[in-house]
Amino acid sequence: MVFQSTLGSVQQHVVPDWFHDAKLGIFIHWGLYSVPAWAPNAGDLSQVENNQGWREWFKNNSYAEWYLNSLKFEDGATRIYHDKTYGPDFAYDDFVPQFNQAVLDWQPDDMASLFQKVGARYVVLTSKHHDGFTLWPSQHPCPNKSNYQASRDIVGELTAAVRRKGMRMGLYYSGGLDWAFNPTRIEDSADVRGTIVQDPDFVEYSVAHWRELTDRYQPSLMWNDIGFPSAPDVAELFAYYYNHVPDGVINDRFAQLTDAQLRGEVSANGEAYNPHFDFLTPEYAKFDDIHPKKWESTRGIGHSFGYNRNETDVQLLSETELIHMFVDIVSKNGNLLLNVGPMADGTIPQNQRLRLEGFGEWLTLYGEAIFGTRPWHHAISQTTDGLGVRFTQQGNALYATLLGTPASTQVTIKGLVATTDTTVTLLGHGGVLKTRQQDDGLTITLPDALPDWPAHALKLLGVTGDFV
Repeated sequence: MVFQSTLGSVQQHVVPDWFHDAKLGIFIHWGLYSVPAWAPNAGDLSQVENNQGWREWFKNNSYAEWYLNSLKFEDGATRIYHDKTYGPDFAYDDFVPQFNQAVLDWQPDDMASLFQKVGARYVVLTSKHHDGFTLWPSQHPCPNKSNYQASRDIVGELTAAVRRKGMRMGLYYSGGLDWAFNPTRIEDSADVRGTIVQDPDFVEYSVAHWRELTDRYQPSLMWNDIGFPSAPDVAELFAYYYNHVPDGVINDRFAQLTDAQLRGEVSANGEAYNPHFDFLTPEYAKFDDIHPKKWESTRGIGHSFGYNRNETDVQLLSETELIHMFVDIVSKNGNLLLNVGPMADGTIPQNQRLRLEGFGEWLTLYGEAIFGTRPWHHAISQTTDGLGVRFTQQGNALYATLLGTPASTQVTIKGLVATTDTTVTLLGHGGVLKTRQQDDGLTITLPDALPDWPAHALKLLGVTGDFV
């Protein structure tokens, strides 16, 4: 299909099966901020409104990739750390030579091999974050700062390595914020909208970058962030992308806000303000039930996306939290875009790596209940003793993943109804399990010893559901 430069045409694009099947992507936040690699431990973004409020959040931002903005609060924790560590006269741009020296040691194949080992089906790299520093040798360099780009073609080298490992590559681009064009300090949620760059030079620059990234790397995901300037014809941009990458996908962060929305006089929230998208991207959040629109939950292993040397195991997701969250997301029609924050030289910090490797081992055993599946007509149930259960399906198989290890070998899953053809197996075990229909659900006799994992997946054939 050839797409025309109209919203009506690009809205005919269908989310490809590969993205529905993929379930797990790895997000990489990597840039100049990876040199200082520091932020206060102020909690998750989702906690802001219930806790400190927006100004305190931006002043003590947990996101290490916002280091440059956090520096602008003279009494903020990041400024205090920076002055003590580097001195008050050390500018953010002075990190450029340090970053470019560090990336000389980076081994892209090693990074891609880790993500493949985890079981990721795609990778998304920050080609340009809000600070404006680019990770590829653009033919459209930053007009406001000289040599403001990586010394290696990080985008190109990682794209090649990821594809050699059989995964797809996507690119993040900060299309709304660029502090090399608009350095205004952000200290409230309204400032995020209000500082989206609208200058004609930036409009031309951002569109040229997206077209260049499409031409050079043909990313499978076009992952924009914080909206887009109001002037460009995004329908033309989307058509250009789809015509070059027919099975590519576009996220929901290309909102072009009106002047009233930018000033905060009219709400800018909701799907209606995105001209077109293939999938939703809740950040540090998820949905309560199956969402009819394809979505992707995005978050870091800790509170930050960029590497934060200040985070310890206390701030990072536990193995149990990560696996349970992932199973829940997949059961509700979502993917998980799980972020890693490399050090400046591309090294994945050990505490992040350990979580990834454990996650990958679990997926090796239970991935059949995840990859290539679709939501069932019901996502959530529980056992009669209160253990959470999440459902997925593929073909004529239903998968029920227990969010925990039952206290007994007898487990009853509420709402399931056996038929004369019912068979149940535990993934990784092999043998058919005994079942018995009860008034409140299907009772299954599990093996005496379950693997030492925080979740276990059952494969059920010939089973229906009776949910109120």
